[in-house]
Amino acid sequence: MREPKAIGITMGDPAGIGPEIVARLFMEPLPAPCVVIGDAATMARALRLIGSDSTLHRIATPAEARHAPGTIDLIVASDLGAEVPAGRTDAAMGRASHAYVQRAIDDALAGRLSAIVTAPISKAAWTAAGIRHTGHTDLLAERAGVTDFAMMLANEVLRVVLVSIHVPLADAVRAVTQTAELRAIRLANAAGHAFGFAAPRVAVAGLNPHAGEEGGIGREDAEIIAPAIAQARAEGIDASGPWPGDTVFMRARQGVFDLVVAQYHDQGLIPIKYLGLDDGVNITLGLPFVRTSPDHGTAFDIAWKGLASPASMRAAVRQAARLVHGRAEERV
Repeated sequence: MREPKAIGITMGDPAGIGPEIVARLFMEPLPAPCVVIGDAATMARALRLIGSDSTLHRIATPAEARHAPGTIDLIVASDLGAEVPAGRTDAAMGRASHAYVQRAIDDALAGRLSAIVTAPISKAAWTAAGIRHTGHTDLLAERAGVTDFAMMLANEVLRVVLVSIHVPLADAVRAVTQTAELRAIRLANAAGHAFGFAAPRVAVAGLNPHAGEEGGIGREDAEIIAPAIAQARAEGIDASGPWPGDTVFMRARQGVFDLVVAQYHDQGLIPIKYLGLDDGVNITLGLPFVRTSPDHGTAFDIAWKGLASPASMRAAVRQAARLVHGRAEERV
């Protein structure tokens, strides 16, 4: 039987905690074969920081990986040379972390990787480097050539898909359209199948308090969200709502729903993050390959101090392996 394709793990911003949490991943068994995409000198420094005796095995392609215990297979996508500036925004670090993601996308689109797990990048460093992409999501969507995509946050008890992502709240309200709602519901349903639900129960959160109270508190829920839910149901999706946003996540946690579509960033992320960052995973839906990441940033304040926890990164790798398996099961 052919060995499954590896998961590619990008190192993230070298000035942040990415190199440390990636190095810590390999101190325990991983749920799937993995290769790291980054910088050799920086990874070696991270291994010394945490006292790991793992060795680096430089490879040109994922096919050359050994996946041997005590070895980290590394695709070198930049050569930073001198030590990185710890804990601060730096344009060179932005260019490097961007290069890691670009290389991972190349291999994923070519079928050489089964998934991508991205360590945190600094959006400010990308801007300082003159990179026009605002972050992972728009870069991934552009390179993959997709327009129907969404951000999903998941832990062991909640799975939340966002209608809009990083936009001001006033713009998030304007982003509530039937097209956007239906796209999010369809993507949530597809994700539910990948998670192993035969008929995913998708709850849609309302935009206004009490889901608008039938037009008494805003018209969006009745005139925009409800018709989109009706269309999804006509397509055979088990979608329901709009449900009041102050109770729908509690009901999902109790097992009434499998996934929740949230109308804007904070509505969906506060319930996930309130349960703790260790198990939270960011998932990009709608791509031709699996992509996950930890639910935290570069943590410049503790970078290169040996204090970073790999828990969310480990959860991201575990979730990627699960979704790869789920996609394979769907194709059988």
